[in-house]
This record gives sequence, C-alpha cells and structure tokens, in this order.
Amino acid sequence: MLRWRMATDTTALKLVLTPLLIGAASLAGRRWGQAVSGWLVGLPLTSGPIAFFLALDQGAGFAAAAAAGSIMGALAEVAFCLAYAWLAARRWWIALAAGCAGFSAVAALLQWLAPPALPLVLVVFAVLVLALSLVPREAERAARSSPPAWDIPARMVVTTALVLAITGFAHVLGARLSGLLAAFPVYAGILTVFAHRLHGAAAAVQVLRGLLLGLFAFVAFFVVLGAALEPLGVALAFTAATATALAVQVGSLWFVLASPRAGAARISIG
Repeated sequence: MLRWRMATDTTALKLVLTPLLIGAASLAGRRWGQAVSGWLVGLPLTSGPIAFFLALDQGAGFAAAAAAGSIMGALAEVAFCLAYAWLAARRWWIALAAGCAGFSAVAALLQWLAPPALPLVLVVFAVLVLALSLVPREAERAARSSPPAWDIPARMVVTTALVLAITGFAHVLGARLSGLLAAFPVYAGILTVFAHRLHGAAAAVQVLRGLLLGLFAFVAFFVVLGAALEPLGVALAFTAATATALAVQVGSLWFVLASPRAGAARISIG
C-alpha cells in the first residue's frame, strides 16, 4: 500500500513539476533571446527532476550512480551541439539527425567504457571549454518571426513524456544508463529546431552556444549531487546541488550577455 501511494505521489509530481519548469524556461527564453534560451537549457530542468524521482523511487544509491551517468551525458550533449552546429547551414532535419547520431555514438562509447568519476569530470570541463571554440561563428542575423501558439505546450508534453518514460523504465535500464539517457537533449533539440525553422541557422547556433555555456552548471549539479546523496540524504543533497548549479549558471551568464551575437539573435516578444 505504501509503495503504491509513493508511486502515485511521484507520478503526480512528474506531471505537475516538469511541465511547469519547462514552460517557465521557455517563456524566459522568448523574453531574453536565443542565446539565453540555450543557456537556460543548461540547467538540469529535465534530468534534475528525473534524478529526484529516481532517488524517491529507487533510492539514494541508485540516484547517485545515475548522476555519474548524467555527467557522461554532458559529453554526449557536446557531441550533439557540435554536430548540429556544423550542419546548421543545411536543412534542420539533416542537422538534427547528425546531432542525435553524435549523441548516440558518444553515449554508447561512454556506457561501454564506464570511466571513473574524477577523470570523467575533468575531461567533461576540458571538453566544454574546447567545444566553445569549435562552434562555428555565425555572422548572419537571426530573422524575426512569431512562434506558433502550440510551441510551448508541445515542449511541455514531450519533456514530461521523457521524464515518465525514463523513470518508469529505470529498473530495466539500470542506474548509469538511466542517468545518461536523462541528459538526452530533447528540450535543447526542440529549442534548436524551432529556432532553426523560425529564425534561421544563426539562431540555432546561438541556442547551441548558450547550451554549451549552460552545461557547466549542469555538470556542477550532478558532481555535487553524486557526492552528497548518500552521506547527506535526498533533501540536503538536492539543495546543495541546486545552489551550486545556480551559482555556476549566474557566473556563466556574463559570457552569454557579453557575446555581441547574443543581442543580434535576440527576439523581443511583447
């Protein structure tokens, strides 16, 4: 009875918390521009709730192992960003396919290698710095246009479905693979594709550049979470991880706003 009640409660949280988080981030991205929109995606808006529900459903040890998988997922997200950005001048579906293929290839390799935590974290931060220099420089201004009315509801539905699917099959996938798949850039992919289709390749690249900057906070969140879950418990670990991620995210905002192309890609809504 207790297990059934917990499952019911966590499902209700998933159905309410996840769309609220994604909807709020989407509205903020519309208000302050494409680069800021991508930067916001760096916060673990999808994988953070997934980690929380894994901790409630599967225990702190399982969620801590999943946090290591999410750190590996950040490397796979870098592959997604670079592959999409380098093919953004082509059709959006070609760039998206390349990005998904890049994510899948790196994710499969890391799942097989299962690198230890400390070297993995050092490699991820180094790769993020390198990736920012490899993103193509887009001089083209992003075109202005209004997004469709179903844009944000579609993002909320897709992201909530991802949370439900991954947490629902966590016992089959295992801890590391659950955490790795939680980092799959569904939300980032939606943001990038809509920016690409509505405003052009330059806008898509701006989203991806912002995402790479935001991933520093993503990694910081899961480093702290993985280290703190078992000794501190779920509540304190998530509090410390969230505070760390927000501090890193605020620091990276300067780089987003300092980019001269951030203003060029900004779209004023209202």
